[in-house]
Amino acid sequence: MEHIAFTYEMAVVTGLLCFTVFLFVSELIRIDLSAMLVLVLIGLLSYLPGLGALADVNHLFDGFASNAVISIIAVMIVGAGLDKTGLMNKVAAVILKYGGTTESRIVPIISGTVGIISSFMQNVGAAALFLPVVSRISSRSGIALSRLLMPMGFCAILGGTLTMVGSSPLILLNDLLATANEGLPADQQMEPFGLFSVAPIGAVLILTGVLYFLVLGRWVLPAAEPRTEGTTAQSTRSYLKRVYGLKAEVFEVDVPEESALVGQILADINLENNLYIISTFYRGKVSMVQILTAEIAAPCRLAIIGKSKVVTRFAEEYGLTIRPELDVFAEEFAPTNAGIAELVIPPESQLIGKCPRELVLRKTYGLSLLAIHRGEDTLSHVETEDHIPTAIGLVKFQPGDMLVSHTKWDNLTRLKRDPDFVVVTSDFPQEELRPQKVGWALLFFALSLSLILFSDIRLSLCLMVGAVGMLLTRVLRVDEAYRAVGWNTVFLLASLIPLGQAVQNTGTAAWIAQQILVVLDGWPIWSLQAGIALLATVFSLVMSNVGATVLLVPLAVSIASAAGANPAVFALTVAISTSNSFIIPTHQVNALIMGPAGYKVMDFVRSGGIMTILFLIVSLAMLNVVF
Repeated sequence: MEHIAFTYEMAVVTGLLCFTVFLFVSELIRIDLSAMLVLVLIGLLSYLPGLGALADVNHLFDGFASNAVISIIAVMIVGAGLDKTGLMNKVAAVILKYGGTTESRIVPIISGTVGIISSFMQNVGAAALFLPVVSRISSRSGIALSRLLMPMGFCAILGGTLTMVGSSPLILLNDLLATANEGLPADQQMEPFGLFSVAPIGAVLILTGVLYFLVLGRWVLPAAEPRTEGTTAQSTRSYLKRVYGLKAEVFEVDVPEESALVGQILADINLENNLYIISTFYRGKVSMVQILTAEIAAPCRLAIIGKSKVVTRFAEEYGLTIRPELDVFAEEFAPTNAGIAELVIPPESQLIGKCPRELVLRKTYGLSLLAIHRGEDTLSHVETEDHIPTAIGLVKFQPGDMLVSHTKWDNLTRLKRDPDFVVVTSDFPQEELRPQKVGWALLFFALSLSLILFSDIRLSLCLMVGAVGMLLTRVLRVDEAYRAVGWNTVFLLASLIPLGQAVQNTGTAAWIAQQILVVLDGWPIWSLQAGIALLATVFSLVMSNVGATVLLVPLAVSIASAAGANPAVFALTVAISTSNSFIIPTHQVNALIMGPAGYKVMDFVRSGGIMTILFLIVSLAMLNVVF
């Protein structure tokens, strides 16, 4: 190999690399601003004599139009579109159903699912699609988002090693092998890898990632306070505990066909038993807007608000079974979906002088009335130490009445435009879901995915097909699409692309590789392979993994041939090791999750450092076991 001399340009690029790492680790300024500062420095330095190879100033900002950046923008829009239909809510509900609200059960489900999905689509796409799902799971379970996003993100990266289409380096590998074969003798010609040739390696890596966070998560993940939904909009249970002296809760009960409750009217049951039936589940359908004069039909389930001893006595009297936790009603009572709201009847309201039953309040307005605050009095079905239960369904509204109701947040959003109410609750999630658009959303998501898997169309264009399709069919409005994009992630990645190009264009990467290879000369085959893996890992932190793969695969093949090793395995070692990007948030997935979870660079250094070592050990061991 021809000796590469260390030049002035290489020294400047090396200095820029060190400066960038210092800014990232010290966090003297925001990480996205640090990346923009480095971009500006590269552009200005390229005007100095002898530094023209640092960057072509006419293409300095091409990173903002790069395939990776446009793909991230598009996949964020596609993910927001799926979320807007309420689909991600349902996915979150399924995960919570099987995972409960414990971190040790939720993390494997989320991480394993994303890992498998990312084996067939770009890992940043899988992570972006699950970002709203994890956010909702965090809100409902009370687990801090920072405890969930890093395991998900790391497993999304690991999932890229499960198939030969899971990451860009693996997609490129067979083409690089074909090129490398031209310089090899016939007995060393390398066969292309099949789609699932790397599956055993990827599967063990994903399993390693999941076990790593299960065993060491409590120490390596940042401790953070659980997310809250605000100070006014509250979950049903938290509001009832505050207002009713920690006595009233929500229960789910089963009503058998032979129960004496069958045929009785909801309103009468509420009044006679000092509780409130807020929702029913009958023939596979949950209903929170049924008329209170409706009769109970069985078998069914009821969601009941009341004191524990009252509901227990009621269940015993009518032969009902109280479930230990909410099941079919979990989605209806999720804080991100519904909760307690307070509304005031203004003096000019058309509702004055009318009672809730006359107005069919629940069916007409989507309000399940729990209490009426009138002056210093509280009127409610629920018996507490403070007042006697009242048939509030027959109480006529007066000006100034404050209605305490359980409602879905989208109902409350509509009621803000109704002059008959003044909505006091102000900080509830005011997003307008469009479940009627779920067909269009799934169609364009499937179309994008099909183009990615079964065509040679550029990735960014495939994803933009889905994004634009959702905008044209009004799954998502244009202004909502702009808000869905994490612009800090976009600027971080786009600003770092010129640095990676400078490392490669000035020969700095080749010089570093040569110095390491000189050191490794004469070492045993296993240590040569480990050195190649470590080199690929380091390069993927400071330049694109595609660039690192293109640069190092020919070197790895040459080293393997000279040492009598399998050149295909050495080439595969490079392609897999360029996914070992956990230490700093330069990988697209790490950049994506950094903002929402509030991670610091040191969080990645702490968690990613151990993951990097585990990745190296496991991948090298599996490469030698499988091949």
